[in-house]
Amino acid sequence: MSWLRALKETARSGLKIERRRLEPLVAVRGAAGLALVIGVSLALFGPVVAASSAFGAFQAAIATFQRSWRPRPVLALVSGISLGLSTFLGYVTGTHLALFMLLLVVWTFLAGLAWAAGPTGGIIAASNVAIMLVTITLPTSAAQAALHGAMIMFGGVVQAALIVLFPIRRWGAQRDALADALAAEADYARRLRHDPVAHFDPEPLMVARRAAAVTAREARRRPAELHGSRGVAERIRPVLASLADPAMGVPAEGPQRDRVRELLAAAGSLLDAAARAIRKGDPVRLPAPAVAALRTPDTGALLAGPPLRAADRLAALLSDVIEAAEGDGTKEERAGAREAAEAIEDGTPLRDHHPRPGLLRLVPVIVRSMRREVHHGSPILRHAVRIAVVAAVGYLVGRLLPLGHGYWVPMAAVMVMRPEFSQTYSRAVARFGGTLVGVFLASAIVQAAHPGTGPLAVLAVICALLMYLLMRTGYAVSQACVGAYVVFLLGMAGDDLSQTVFERVLLTLAGGLLAMISYAVYPAWETPRLRTRLGDWLKADGRYAAAVVEQYGDPAARGHHDVRAALLATREARVAWQEAVATARHEPVRHRGLSHGASDATQHALAQFGRVAMLLEAHLPPGGATPVPGAARLAEALRRATDRGAKAVRERRVPDWTPVREALERWEAECAARDEAVTGVPAPAPLVRNSAGLLLEALEDFSRGLTS
Repeated sequence: MSWLRALKETARSGLKIERRRLEPLVAVRGAAGLALVIGVSLALFGPVVAASSAFGAFQAAIATFQRSWRPRPVLALVSGISLGLSTFLGYVTGTHLALFMLLLVVWTFLAGLAWAAGPTGGIIAASNVAIMLVTITLPTSAAQAALHGAMIMFGGVVQAALIVLFPIRRWGAQRDALADALAAEADYARRLRHDPVAHFDPEPLMVARRAAAVTAREARRRPAELHGSRGVAERIRPVLASLADPAMGVPAEGPQRDRVRELLAAAGSLLDAAARAIRKGDPVRLPAPAVAALRTPDTGALLAGPPLRAADRLAALLSDVIEAAEGDGTKEERAGAREAAEAIEDGTPLRDHHPRPGLLRLVPVIVRSMRREVHHGSPILRHAVRIAVVAAVGYLVGRLLPLGHGYWVPMAAVMVMRPEFSQTYSRAVARFGGTLVGVFLASAIVQAAHPGTGPLAVLAVICALLMYLLMRTGYAVSQACVGAYVVFLLGMAGDDLSQTVFERVLLTLAGGLLAMISYAVYPAWETPRLRTRLGDWLKADGRYAAAVVEQYGDPAARGHHDVRAALLATREARVAWQEAVATARHEPVRHRGLSHGASDATQHALAQFGRVAMLLEAHLPPGGATPVPGAARLAEALRRATDRGAKAVRERRVPDWTPVREALERWEAECAARDEAVTGVPAPAPLVRNSAGLLLEALEDFSRGLTS
């Protein structure tokens, strides 16, 4: 993609406005906390301290809107405390330029590295640095700086207290994540009716897994319907695929296929019912036709072997979903849901507790994540270096320009910079456009009405309310609200509004340009790393398939947790690859060895490879089952070949799958040399051998795709 086209697309993306579901009650709660903080600060300390405390409460509320599974009060407290501390340290060092520049560089560099802990941490850290550049200009002494810092922290405490006292849709994000996962499974079941080899995007299951991670204290307070359903949904996916796939024994057409379609439709209806119940916290209302379809007794007469086992397993898992989703309804409602579940299949709901470290225990985890990114080639490290240099240069440029309010340059740059090219450029355009609109509208109101301190505070709260309400519709919209908010707030503190309008627009443009230039000079392109991401996915897929096949070779020696760990690793690798491809498509960089055609072909081959492994996982033998001869050797061949293949992909070579082919041929020869009916070779042996052939075929398609 050329630079001109990339700039056009990022600009269009930054100015895009979307229709999203609004959360008015949450927005009102955040604005009420802001109004309370401003009112108390005005009454006790005056408009200047009120402006500082308002920034703290404003940022604390924004932190609670970030996509995080941490409790919202914790996010508000962390934001308020860190911003208050930053303000005090910034003011104390502000009189010594060299010392302040050192603090700014170190603080901003750490904020950039905070992206290693996730987007929420990175956004909060960067926002705190940006707002610090404004708040340190308000105090007049060290004692005043301490007071301002304390009131900023007070703003965070107030927002956290309001969340605790007035909870709105408690556990709502976790409910949505789990419901989305179940709904994705339902959609998958329906698609399998028409396309028996349809692919499934595991991202909803990954999001649900992250949402299910709770501390020990949260686990005791979690609603009952959020226990267990995610684990069942994880197990349903391979069962659905195994039931639908013709390779497992069900013909493409005929009475058996009709029965499978009926079971898949019933599964989709029941999963949708469970998703609706969990999302809203209501009792499960089961569709009678779906329950009747699963209870039809002719399944055993029509299906046999792996399809029959998959159908029985599906009924048991759906029963678990229904029982887990029944939640905290009335006694009669719970009894009705339980009776319906038992009508499908007797089963016990799964209760899982995915642990999440507490706030104090999270600190060493974050430190380790940041240390892992300190290496050459890390995009997070490049972002940290880039944002630290831009903040320092922007601050010096702002001081040298004869405009005043020079802190707007580094503030604008820090706010828009992200580790990715497209997000940095689109946000820079959106911030300038939104700031232009917001500042001029606010200035027009001030010039026309000449409001006093009280009306300016009210106008600031209204702008914050609009920002909280509309922030998910587009970055340009939120920045228009922020621009007006800052104009009203600084006007309340006695700032020169006529200067603020001209300077903030001009200096915001300068900050955005600095951010864009920095990425062009010191980029972190994803395109050259596509082969590395592809190799990681191939390696993870190979280890997953090897873990599954190895389970057949020695069921008693290993537990299913090995397969589970390998599955999670391949999901992470697949999502990392997909995100990298999506990012690379917007970069003004050539493919450098991996064309779009090769990217699509290899992705399809690896998806098929993982799907075959998943089908094998659906029929894993119990611990006491008879080992399948030759499976262990095949698993080792798969593991070694995919490890070497991943290295070949990174080194721009085509992988060679001869070891896997030889291992499979040797196994076939051994099986042909004996009479399986006499020697008692276990029933899963043909299933494993057939699937191994499909695995090899997918690997060969992968190699052919690399050269396309």
